[in-house]
Amino acid sequence: GQLSAIGLVERRPNRGAIVAVVTQQRLAAMFESMAELEAICARFSAERMTGSERRAMESEHEASARMVQLSAEEDYEYFNTEFHTRLYRGAHNAHIYEMAVVTRSRLAPFRRAQFMLPGRLAKSWQEHDVIVTAIMRGDAAAAGKAARDHVSIVSEASAVFAADDRKTFGRNVA
Repeated sequence: GQLSAIGLVERRPNRGAIVAVVTQQRLAAMFESMAELEAICARFSAERMTGSERRAMESEHEASARMVQLSAEEDYEYFNTEFHTRLYRGAHNAHIYEMAVVTRSRLAPFRRAQFMLPGRLAKSWQEHDVIVTAIMRGDAAAAGKAARDHVSIVSEASAVFAADDRKTFGRNVA
């Protein structure tokens, strides 16, 4: 049921379920949408986050540097999810939050795969750093651009796995 909800399994009446086809074009479209949603969230966060929300984001971001140093992929992956959720909440817009969470859940398997690439944890942290710095300065345009750029990089990193691992991500992924 969960796989069907995020689009990785297609349920067919009276015939069971099959692995969904996730084409490169579909994946690119989903990441493009995610990049724009995160850009909106980052812009709004730069404008709307309270001082305590900003300080909490900055503090958690700084603490995550230790995870990168230790190459703690699982811990960093958990932090990464929390970071993005904090970004969505910081926008203070329930509808955009809901759209971002739904889109992110559909992309979760592909986003998770990026951390298997060498050096990706450190790069992710640096990309987050640009977002956090812009939010702390209240620079909505810079925060939005940094978030969009971050998701675009994640999209490129994740596409490597979608193209190479057809059995995991769909029957006919091309």
